[in-house]
Amino acid sequence: MKIFNIPDITTDGSYTLGGAVTGVMLTHHQPGYLIFLSVLLAGAVAGALTGLIHTKLKINALLAGILVMTALYSVNLTILGRSNVPLLNVSNLFSILSSTQDSVSKSLLIVIVFIVMIMLIIGYILKTDFGIAMRATGNSEPMIRALGVNTDRMKIIGLAMANALTALSGYLMAQQQGYADINMGIGSVIIGLGSVIIAETIINWLQITSVWLNLLLVLAGAIVFQLVLAFTLSIGVDANLLKLVIALFVLIIVGIPRLIRREI
Repeated sequence: MKIFNIPDITTDGSYTLGGAVTGVMLTHHQPGYLIFLSVLLAGAVAGALTGLIHTKLKINALLAGILVMTALYSVNLTILGRSNVPLLNVSNLFSILSSTQDSVSKSLLIVIVFIVMIMLIIGYILKTDFGIAMRATGNSEPMIRALGVNTDRMKIIGLAMANALTALSGYLMAQQQGYADINMGIGSVIIGLGSVIIAETIINWLQITSVWLNLLLVLAGAIVFQLVLAFTLSIGVDANLLKLVIALFVLIIVGIPRLIRREI
């Protein structure tokens, strides 16, 4: 969303895809490194399909994402074989490194390690010539195309990378919660967009150009978003209304900066 200005709906399906691949491979006792690579590959293929439909068939990016997300529901259900695969009695990343006495802090440590590694990799890539060309594709596609950059290829690779990381999120969540579910990805795109919009609002206000600060603010936006949800539940709001709260919160984040600019 931030780089290409494309709200990629594929993420709802690729998140579940990561969890489904993880759940099935864990129940078949596959090695950890193979599961990790398979999840990344599966997510990348899903994102690349969206990119191909958008760039080669000239279909609107939003519609392309919806089409792939819809197809992924059947794919994920086929992979799982049923709506839910429990992982409670299966050894995984969190159960191996966690103990009953201090499982929460150790689980948090695992997640932090993944976040730091991913942020370092993304930050490095975005500062390379390839990353600059990718960012330029989102900022001014005609200009960067005139410089000889294949913008279609940039979009395909970018969407593949994004969905590979989304599948990695499903990989971690399935192991942390102890099951893979066909509906686990529903709403993930809204949470992701909300995090990015919070960060983008701050970035625009403070006129931040640093790639590393941009990444840190997106991470902060994700934390703020989850804190808002936790606060909503803590004050007694019915959990059935949580999706409504999420939608209203994102609407407020998007709407307030626009209203402020209009008044100015």
